[in-house]
Formats: sequence, C-alpha cells, structure tokens
Amino acid sequence: MANLHLIYGFAGAGKTTFARKLEAEISAIRFTHDEWMVKLYGHNPDEERFSDYYNRISDLIWNLTMQLLGLDRDVILDFGFWSRKSRDEARYKAKIANAEVKFYFVTCSEEVIRKRVAKRNSNLTNDSLWIDENAFELFKQSYEALEEDENYILIQTDS
Repeated sequence: MANLHLIYGFAGAGKTTFARKLEAEISAIRFTHDEWMVKLYGHNPDEERFSDYYNRISDLIWNLTMQLLGLDRDVILDFGFWSRKSRDEARYKAKIANAEVKFYFVTCSEEVIRKRVAKRNSNLTNDSLWIDENAFELFKQSYEALEEDENYILIQTDS
C-alpha cells in the first residue's frame, strides 16, 4: 500500500526542508507547490491571478499524485494544507487511491519563521516565493489551526 505524506505548516516553518529530507529517507516522489509556482509564474506572481495559478498547479500535481499512488508509489505533498477543507480533501483522495495518509505538522516559533522568510527573501532560490509583510499577514489570516481530531506527527524546527 502506498503512503501519501502530507506536510502542514506555515510559510518559513521548514516544510520544504523537511520534505526533502523525508524524500531522501523513504525514496518517495515529492511535489513542492512553491517550486512549480516559481518555475511557471516567477517569485512574485500577480496577486490577482495567484489563486488561479495555485489551483492550476494543484490540479496538475494531484493528477500526478493519484497516478503514482495507483502505481503503489509513496508521494510527499509539500503544500502547506492551511485549511481544514484542503486537509480533508487530501485525506479523501488518499482513501480513493487506497493509500495510507501520514500527516506531519512542521512548526517553529513566529520569530524563527520571520527570520527565515526575511533570509529567504534576500536570496530567492528556484523554489522560493517572495513573501513581503503584507503577504505574511494575509497568509496568517488564511492559516487554520489543526483540530483535535486531526492526527499528526509533530516536527519541531526551531533549532
């Protein structure tokens, strides 16, 4: 049975670093949403089109993910999964694919997050979106905390 590894956490928490490490450890296929966004639309996609871009990429990645799970391949989705709805949809899709879900909560203090985001902004790489203060605050409003019934593996990245 294939495993679908879902990576939840805020921008700068260390999701992609953790996803890459997990990818190497378990030989899974990793999809990092931000990498696709940067390659297709640049480091700072148009705010008015961002949602459309996000959805297009998500659909492509999910199509590939479902194919891979059907081939009994483990997949890591480094999406963030900021809403309960997106987490529930991912769990449902895993069930359809007869895959086991492993859910990771990657977290650290807001102070560390802000430092990481500032450092990343000063040296953007091929997998990093530009996140200014306005975007950071907007993201915080969209970030839904995990609920009691959501089982997860905690990954603390403060150090």
